[in-house]
Amino acid sequence: MSRIAEARVIATCPGRNFITLKVVTEDGLHGLGDATLNGREMAVFSYLNDHVIPTLIGRDAARIEDTWQYLYRGAYWRRGPVTMTAIGAVDTALWDLKAKAAGMPLYQLLGGRSRDGVLCYGHANGEDVAATVEEVGRYLKLGYKAVRAQCGVPGLPSTYGVSKDKMFYEPAGAAVPEENVWSSEKYLNSVPELFSALRKEYGFTPHLLHDVHHRLTPIEAGRLGKALEPYALFWMEDPTPAENQESFRLIRSHTTTPLAVGEIFNAIWDCKDLIENQLIDYIRCTVTHAGGITHLRQIAALAALHQVRTGCHGATDLSPVSMGAALHFDLSVPNFGIQEYMRHTPETDAVFPRAWRFDNGYLHPGEAPGHGVDINEALAAEHPYRPASLPVNRLEDGTLWHW
Repeated sequence: MSRIAEARVIATCPGRNFITLKVVTEDGLHGLGDATLNGREMAVFSYLNDHVIPTLIGRDAARIEDTWQYLYRGAYWRRGPVTMTAIGAVDTALWDLKAKAAGMPLYQLLGGRSRDGVLCYGHANGEDVAATVEEVGRYLKLGYKAVRAQCGVPGLPSTYGVSKDKMFYEPAGAAVPEENVWSSEKYLNSVPELFSALRKEYGFTPHLLHDVHHRLTPIEAGRLGKALEPYALFWMEDPTPAENQESFRLIRSHTTTPLAVGEIFNAIWDCKDLIENQLIDYIRCTVTHAGGITHLRQIAALAALHQVRTGCHGATDLSPVSMGAALHFDLSVPNFGIQEYMRHTPETDAVFPRAWRFDNGYLHPGEAPGHGVDINEALAAEHPYRPASLPVNRLEDGTLWHW
């Protein structure tokens, strides 16, 4: 491989905002990395342009580990979502380049296949229990073997995960954050009813998942997990904010429902105690936000020592570039669990042509050299960036809460 001759950041909005880093070597190869940080996209755009790209020009593109250490250790103000997303974009682009130079799909450089396909789950939601039960059935007919189920909460005007467009959910909306209303009490009383109805309708063959989205206290999460035990969930996701990793010990002491967390983690230090104390069952860090493939492999290796499996975040707040890289990681890592799969819009798919595909409940990364995802820059330019923010949440008395 040759040295890096050029690197540029591409902002585009084919239905939602994506930030993509394109790295080009002296011999004309290019690699892509996803640098999207939902609602804070331009912070990473600036970080890459102003602070990272000037240090990349002339570097040996093959020295992936050294470049990762340079960008991490060399930044005195290290870690955090902006820095680690920028590092993740560079790292993913360099792995893409290395696999292209070798003429093989990325998973081969990561040790080859550990499985034939990547089990994934889709998102089913509805305004009420009956609507969600129907929507889960639609996903099962599409071939999914695992489905995340979210439902409207009686008495609340809106609920996380419930959308008008059942296939393409995007919570980021207005430039200034919208405000939602939340009640943990009403939510806790409604969720068990949903999963009781789902198991009654579809039995225990499909895997069912649920996202709490950080909204409960540890003891409330323990109560919910215990109430959901009869319905054998694949996992209960993000039950409480995880800044205090020790809080998961209280949840663990009250329920055997499997726990998943980590989509907003940026480094191994965010989940070190959770993994080492076996307080979770699935770690959900992403290629994009956790420093790229290089660092995600370290997290997975630590998790494997403690029988914790991966379950990478894969919502549409990450571009197809991130999904492509994640699928090669998923195919190779020994302690893979499941991959989240939210379908992108046709507009997004047109901007990001890809090799990966869905078939009968599994995703397959394809055999194209690299991670198998490219960008149509001319088409991307037809979809200019537009400011969009994630909502904020308040309790019914007006107290600001976790969204």
